[in-house]
Amino acid sequence: LETAQSYLASGDYYWNSGMFLFKASRYLEELNKFRPNILEACEKAIAVENADLDFVRLDEAAFTACPDESIDYAVMEKTTDAVVVPLDAGWSDVGSWTSLADICEKDESGNSVQGDALLQDTRNTYVRSEKKLIAAVGVDDLVITESDDAILVAHKDRVQEVKKIVDRLNAQNRSEVKLHRKVYRPWGAYDSIDIGERFQVKRITVKSGAKLSLQMHYHRAEHWIVVKGTALITNGDEEILLTENQSTYIPIGVVHRLENPGKFDLELIEVQSGGYLGEDDIVRFEDTYGRA
Repeated sequence: LETAQSYLASGDYYWNSGMFLFKASRYLEELNKFRPNILEACEKAIAVENADLDFVRLDEAAFTACPDESIDYAVMEKTTDAVVVPLDAGWSDVGSWTSLADICEKDESGNSVQGDALLQDTRNTYVRSEKKLIAAVGVDDLVITESDDAILVAHKDRVQEVKKIVDRLNAQNRSEVKLHRKVYRPWGAYDSIDIGERFQVKRITVKSGAKLSLQMHYHRAEHWIVVKGTALITNGDEEILLTENQSTYIPIGVVHRLENPGKFDLELIEVQSGGYLGEDDIVRFEDTYGRA
């Protein structure tokens, strides 16, 4: 604290907003000088990149091996070829839920609300709801946020400790660390709406003209029910056309494919059943998007 106060009192120091401006080539030169192992890991990762529509998929193993160090520590604190430009603009990097609450409009009790929420005898609280109704009674100085993935309730003074929750999720190998409930794919998206022992239910959306890979599973069977649009389905040796309220069953080990031949999005419910329901239980025989 004493050191920080001396910095402020002297007027000789600036707060680093984390915005840097440079040519890519110059940055790579400096990175190679100070942290060549980071540069090497990134070069290996991009050397085997795969195009996935608008995305570039890097080699996971190579990129994971890259040291976890920010540009500030890796380069900017070491380079002798940089200047600092002062800016007085009421800066906020909105780096936490508390700082987000600070810039939002507030009611007469100091509350900020986004989405569906009812507050009773509640003050200085930030509430964000994406789908569910949030009710808060008799609380002060909280952050309450709801999404498809999780619900967070934290005191405003301790929101940065959410990092400790992430560490615990990692230690427990929880799926929330790796995947959102709704996952986007080149052909559309799927939303995992329910999961239990030996079953999982997904809502699948397939874009017009798109199709999933020709595939099979070793550990799960699938039941598809069309709720909107038209589905062209390969189910073993059979090719069938299904419309709303029609369904088909795909046993374990049967090669299958889902395609949307219509002009509108196809929506269906997929019920998976089996002893293992992981996303890595998939064998692709043919894929429009070049996935292995």
